[in-house]
Amino acid sequence: MSNVLGHAWASTRRFRPALALVIALFIVFAATQSTFLGPRNLQNLLTAVAVLWIVSMGMTFVTIVGGIDLSAGATVAFIGIFIGKMVNYTPIPSWVVIILAILIGIAVGCFINGALIGKLGMSFFVVTLATMTALTGTVNLWSNNTTEVITDRAISWIGVERVFGMPTPIWIMIVIFLLALFVQNRTYFGRDLYAVGGSIAAAKLSGIRVERTVMAAYAIVGGCAGLASVIAVGRIGAASPQVEVDLPLQAAAAVLLGGTALAGGSGGVGGTAVGVLFIGLLQNGLSISGVQSYWQQVVTGVILVAAVLGERVTGGRVRKGRLFGELAKQRKAGL
Repeated sequence: MSNVLGHAWASTRRFRPALALVIALFIVFAATQSTFLGPRNLQNLLTAVAVLWIVSMGMTFVTIVGGIDLSAGATVAFIGIFIGKMVNYTPIPSWVVIILAILIGIAVGCFINGALIGKLGMSFFVVTLATMTALTGTVNLWSNNTTEVITDRAISWIGVERVFGMPTPIWIMIVIFLLALFVQNRTYFGRDLYAVGGSIAAAKLSGIRVERTVMAAYAIVGGCAGLASVIAVGRIGAASPQVEVDLPLQAAAAVLLGGTALAGGSGGVGGTAVGVLFIGLLQNGLSISGVQSYWQQVVTGVILVAAVLGERVTGGRVRKGRLFGELAKQRKAGL
């Protein structure tokens, strides 16, 4: 038992600073805001970060292989408009629309972003930025810049209903986290992700199909964006043409804050969950305190810069440590 606990604690090394920040924020807001610890506020906090949580889980896989998906927010908006059009103007059953929404997200991630990045070797920044721009224009043209009100019961159930006294989005968050954790730690695909992120050349030499692994990673974040869109539409009861340009940046901040290296090859969804909770706690506490949402954006940007800087510093120390270790071995061997 002690070995298991020791291994679990050792696995938290990369995101212990973020975990400490989460605990500190929780204590500060609990002590200064009388309504913070109320069950209603805690449930609202988790429900509010449901979209960010799900997208961040997918973003973790993409970051592990050395990329980031800037088009996630536009994908959420595009699929939201799709849901509104299908539910309001076609006889297609709601459950079919939900499945199609997730499949569209997977298709965008796999056959557009994943194919261009994985097969053609294009820059993830250029590809996902181009996809974001194209989807943003498509959303504006298709929606005519008007919000589509949705009253479908199935969509609403996913967004606002309760199961065993807890909002449905929270249950979905738990399921997605457990699935992501299983894929990351218990499958060959999870192993391949780290291998590709660590060294593409070494991964190819070991027989890993790098192109398929990269495409699958982007397919996962696309599917997560599709599911997140269903929840977002269900929560507000409408499909908005407003593209959430902050969503991929917040997801990237959560992933990096949770200890996943921007260069790829390390990290995981456990740390990402801590990163999302930090952002959610910060936004919730600032909102209760009456701080303007603009300051929340400023703080998120600062967090992103600090996370990247911290990763560069700690990553540099790790690389230097490995280098000195290799030199010491060579000296010891008389080389």
